[in-house]
Amino acid sequence: MSNSVDVQPESPPSGGSDIELGRRGKWPIAAAIIVVVAVVAAVLVWRLAGSDDTSPNDTAGATLTIVTAEGNAAEEALVTFIADEVAPRHGIKVAFKGLSDSTTLNRAVSDGEVAGTVYQHKLWLSQVLEANPDFKEEAATPVFRWGFGIWSDKYKNPADLPQNAKVSLYSDPANEAQGLWLLERAGLITLTPGIDKWKATQKDIATNPKNLQFVLLDFAAQSRSLGDLDATVGYTEYYLAAGIDVAKQIYAPPAPDEFAGQLTIGTEWKDSDNIKKLVAAFKDPAVQEFLRTDPSVKDILLPL
Repeated sequence: MSNSVDVQPESPPSGGSDIELGRRGKWPIAAAIIVVVAVVAAVLVWRLAGSDDTSPNDTAGATLTIVTAEGNAAEEALVTFIADEVAPRHGIKVAFKGLSDSTTLNRAVSDGEVAGTVYQHKLWLSQVLEANPDFKEEAATPVFRWGFGIWSDKYKNPADLPQNAKVSLYSDPANEAQGLWLLERAGLITLTPGIDKWKATQKDIATNPKNLQFVLLDFAAQSRSLGDLDATVGYTEYYLAAGIDVAKQIYAPPAPDEFAGQLTIGTEWKDSDNIKKLVAAFKDPAVQEFLRTDPSVKDILLPL
């Protein structure tokens, strides 16, 4: 049946090549349409997301976000207290946000995406600014002191550490300096006279009577390694988070102002009405009372 009718293909009409050229000629028109659509879409996205680049720091009634590292429950508790109990008295709205790392949160502060952070002390901030010269930030006011001390699973007093004891310090320069300062305060080492102790390194150790052997570890690794070392020097929050009894902190004098947690703000907005009110809120006496009495920050964030 299919072969009963012999259908011959039509011959292409004369000028068929012109038709083919005509078909090809539609492509420039289509390309132009695509370009126009893309431009219109880009304009719409710009209008929705970025045409108004005014920072919340300059916007009356805007919520002023304070960022810290993700997972820091004590700092979140502090900012939440300020947001709920203190900020309204100063005519502003405050909120908390956790971000993934130091560079990300400092860039957000510098660019005015957020109002500030309480994540760092002055020495850490100076290292951030040295590594990122395009960042424009400054410390506005000290807010608290972090719990920071010498820890040991084997000894009850720094003087009990044996000769050649293995002692861990943090691996970043700012907190290594803080650890060396603490060991000097404990009488275990002395630093070279006249140096800037807040930037000290192991090269600045003048005397080390017990010949302490230093191991550099990051924040989480140090608390996990407590049982393998004679002592460690670090922040209370990491040990408590690891389930280590605070009784194993064998020496913890108050930290100096250089290592106080600072409210850090973007320099461009330091004179804005919102940021002036924000600084006043963090200076409010209620903040220090909260640090003295609230169990959510006990042993971790200490009053000035």
